[in-house]
Amino acid sequence: MKSAQSIRCAIYTRVSTDQGLEQEFNSLDAQREASEAYIKSQAHEGWVCLRDLYDDGGYSSGSMERPALQKLLEDVRRRRLDVIVVYKVDRLTRSLAGFAKLVELFDAHQVSFVSVSQSFNTTSSMGRLTLNVLLSFAQFEREVTGERIRDKIAASKKKGLWMGGVVPLGYRVEDRKLVIDEAEANEVRLIFELYNQLKSIPALIRELDARGIRTRVRKLASGGTVGGIPFTNGPIAHLLGNRVYLGDINRRDKIYPGEHEPIISAELFNAVQEIRRSNANSKTRGYERSGALLAGLIYDDAGNRMTPVHAKKGGVRYRYYQSWVLAQGQKAKAGSVCRVPAGEVEQVVAEAIQKHREMIPAVSGVGSGVQIVRDHVAKVVVHRDRLVVSLLTSDETPANTVLSEAANQTQTLNIDW
Repeated sequence: MKSAQSIRCAIYTRVSTDQGLEQEFNSLDAQREASEAYIKSQAHEGWVCLRDLYDDGGYSSGSMERPALQKLLEDVRRRRLDVIVVYKVDRLTRSLAGFAKLVELFDAHQVSFVSVSQSFNTTSSMGRLTLNVLLSFAQFEREVTGERIRDKIAASKKKGLWMGGVVPLGYRVEDRKLVIDEAEANEVRLIFELYNQLKSIPALIRELDARGIRTRVRKLASGGTVGGIPFTNGPIAHLLGNRVYLGDINRRDKIYPGEHEPIISAELFNAVQEIRRSNANSKTRGYERSGALLAGLIYDDAGNRMTPVHAKKGGVRYRYYQSWVLAQGQKAKAGSVCRVPAGEVEQVVAEAIQKHREMIPAVSGVGSGVQIVRDHVAKVVVHRDRLVVSLLTSDETPANTVLSEAANQTQTLNIDW
């Protein structure tokens, strides 16, 4: 720390939700007021409060990607402050691993850390010990809370209760229960009946488009809207495999009887699933013969389509995907990676989608890995260090921590390569 005449103090505040932030005096203000009072009590040591505000309203401690925290850390690197003051240590982080990285950064730039309500700082070994103990309990509390929430959701779904999320087409929510919306339910019945007749998702999509049937329009909290567009493979595949229409509730790989009324009869639903399984087996055989699972889907990072090629060495056949410009003698136009081993990239994509299936309702239906890839992957872009997989997804599918929603109704999955 610097001399007592010039100890610059930065106050960091955080709350997990934005509820109540519109109030004239909110939780962030209360944290700041207590921290300012503490700094004033140390005025005899030369402590001075900086004017910069480092307030994160509505951000969880589980992520370090918080605007004000990142601004604070940048100012630490630029040596613009000497002490960081928080009301409680868990305002900064509840993760031991995250805190260890912060302490390493603070030590490297001779910055101390002070908790007002817990009366310690990191300038002493005892302060560090106390902090590590408190962080251990904070992390434990966070993990226990998460387990309780998951257990509550699981127990509620076992009872057939609707636990929130985007409401399936054909239903609306009243008093936290799914209630049939007859206008939309008629569209759902029509979709199942048409698929039972046509036995083809592309043919079904063309028929729905000709009849002017679109996805549901949903209003966002921002005031904008999504949906109201023609159906594509992802939304249709999700809808046709959704057991909610049988009156069931899905919980990961388990199914429980729901409290809501079914829209589709068991006979029609089972007939549709049998057609889907039959189509899946047919597709699997076709792609196994060609051996190019990602044909027509994979591109290099310069935007060039990558086509299946193979080479033989010692009687062994090796498959690749390579940028089509190589065959035109235009290697300069190829991306950072112009050729990749086909089997390896196919396995990486299939395993990644399987791993995140429960986080992507659009790919939670029946079918083999080949069917899932062909029905739900819109595009694979090969970068030097990662694969970016764009997934066809239902407009009713919410974004999550791994997948981020895009304007063209796809979600992207970044895979280290």
